[in-house]
Amino acid sequence: MKAIVYSQNGLPISDENALYEMEVAKPQPGARDLLVKIHAIAVNPVDTKVRNGAPTDKPRILGWDAVGVVEAIGDQVTLFQPGDEVFYAGDITRAGSYAEYGLVDERIAGHKPRTLNNADAAALPLTSLTAWELLFDRLEVQADDNAALLIIGAGGGVGSILTQLARKLTHLTVIGTASRPETTDWVRSLGAHHVVNHHQPLGEQLAAIGHPEVRYVASLTHTDSYYAQLIDVLAPQGKLALIDDPESLDVVPLKRKAISLHWELMFTRSLFQTADMQRQHDILQRVSQLIDDNTLQTTAGEHHGTINAANLRKAHALIESGRARGKIVLSGF
Repeated sequence: MKAIVYSQNGLPISDENALYEMEVAKPQPGARDLLVKIHAIAVNPVDTKVRNGAPTDKPRILGWDAVGVVEAIGDQVTLFQPGDEVFYAGDITRAGSYAEYGLVDERIAGHKPRTLNNADAAALPLTSLTAWELLFDRLEVQADDNAALLIIGAGGGVGSILTQLARKLTHLTVIGTASRPETTDWVRSLGAHHVVNHHQPLGEQLAAIGHPEVRYVASLTHTDSYYAQLIDVLAPQGKLALIDDPESLDVVPLKRKAISLHWELMFTRSLFQTADMQRQHDILQRVSQLIDDNTLQTTAGEHHGTINAANLRKAHALIESGRARGKIVLSGF
């Protein structure tokens, strides 16, 4: 089967060897695996981070968002059957989705939303899982919570779905950050009550909209740049959740306000085969339902054409530029 791989980390994305096509063996499903014929994928910041920072001793297939059709199942699979349309974000320890076929454990896959095409559905799994787990599992927000949530980087992939989840499924006041006119408009269209500029002092802007303190912060990007400001605007006993990778994070300044720190990693459940691993299947099933009843919308931002090495290099370049809005998707080989 065709696959797009990297074999040397750290190459600039302009180098044709940064991502290239090769033929690899078609995988065979294990006991709880689905063998999926892949029709569409999305590209995430984690793809670029692994390509840049993770050495590999053999060609590695990246990609952790996919939509496709189940072709075969393992002998212990109970949640799906051949012919089902599925979407999933996968497992970072396994081969990814930049390929014609992929394997995924049934416990971390869901049935694709019926009302979306393949590309628009591919935009959802990784960011939906990350946003849902951050909001409900890490910050432990309840549906009737009427506090304020500040989302740093609300226009990105995770921010785009987190903004919707918080607005549609809770009573939170949702405050997103964005700096460019197009991302500001995008965040507002997704349901944010307010949008503030992360290039300007946050405290002053929050006070101006009547929220000098917030109970929750979801910091999705450049946490180390905003960290001191986030501590200032968090209310006593507030909660700070993050998903990015600061070089260091001094937790001592959190003590005075008794602020709790929460780290979200969507891959944790599959990485450690946790007892509640099937919660990701349940989340994706719920997201699919919310899409089909028009509560949520896809966060697909740009369609980069067919799945090939050249188009994937362009997608990686856009993500590395920091100017992506929503999710980058590709479909077909």
